[in-house]
Amino acid sequence: MSGGWIHDEHPFAAPPDLRDPARQLRGRIASGITVLTSGGPDNRTGLTVSSLLIAEGEPSRVVVLVGEATDLWFAIEQSGSWVLHVLGAGDRQLADRFAGLRPSPGGLFADVEVEDTPWGPTISILGTRAYCRLERSVETGFHRLVTGVIDQIDLASLADPLLYYRGRYRILHDEPDSRADPGRST
Repeated sequence: MSGGWIHDEHPFAAPPDLRDPARQLRGRIASGITVLTSGGPDNRTGLTVSSLLIAEGEPSRVVVLVGEATDLWFAIEQSGSWVLHVLGAGDRQLADRFAGLRPSPGGLFADVEVEDTPWGPTISILGTRAYCRLERSVETGFHRLVTGVIDQIDLASLADPLLYYRGRYRILHDEPDSRADPGRST
């Protein structure tokens, strides 16, 4: 049994010959898992997102793909801001909740300690986060390519980030690099 399923693969996955090649390519690039949140106390929303990058600069920016038909995109478009939370290895259930894969009676934020900020709700147990202001968005395929200016960053210790690779959550393991020069310290 793998991935928590009875079958070797996800039971609803498309057969290999019907899978989109671009989606398969994207799946072969390991990505960190984040939850983006937006909205105010009366309209909080969030979404698990792994398609993003951070662009350093003055100011630094985050570039993210957000589905055009999602509640998150609507909230970002309305409020002009969001909070990016970085997930750790122990946050799989939270990732599934915000991805719509795990039931959440009472809503996405039920039983989750949240603090409302000018950028959107922050999830208290996720200490590494960026507070972002919408700069621009461009229609890109089925998504919006959203660029935000990072106004503030909170960094917490994160020994084991949660990753996504080939349709499954993974964790990072430190392994010796067989290509490394044995005389070189890293």
